[in-house]
Amino acid sequence: MTDDRIPITREGYDKLKADLDRLRTVEMIEVTKRVAAARDLGDLSENAEYHAAREDQGILQARVNDLSDRLARAVIVDTTALPKDTIAFGSRVRVMDLDLDEEETFELVGPGQENPDKGRILTSSPIGQGLIGRKKGDTAEIAVPRGTIRFKILEISPAAGL
Repeated sequence: MTDDRIPITREGYDKLKADLDRLRTVEMIEVTKRVAAARDLGDLSENAEYHAAREDQGILQARVNDLSDRLARAVIVDTTALPKDTIAFGSRVRVMDLDLDEEETFELVGPGQENPDKGRILTSSPIGQGLIGRKKGDTAEIAVPRGTIRFKILEISPAAGL
């Protein structure tokens, strides 16, 4: 894992912590019981239930490790202290796609809070990086895998629910 800090809101941090606690205290106990019950069925070399339970246990442990790592690297950002006139972590940005002549709205979030279908994009994404530091009225030309997109910044506000 890298040493990079992950910006996150208090809400996002609490959600990840609750997920980790649930994985450790509920799901890990359940899968451990399944492994033990399958082990009691006999010959482990031909015991499909045992091997499936062990695989589920490994997948669950990987998820626990990932969440633990993300929480350890998390830096809680107070979005109320961020500038209101400049795009930053926690901003909601309304833009005009100058090539498609369509308005779009993005919320810039940290890992674990992204949801592209709802316009919640990572600050580390190409679009997020291209918007950070811009002000209302600026035009951003952003290199993305499919080429270059051009956005005119129409409005900047704090993201709802962050």
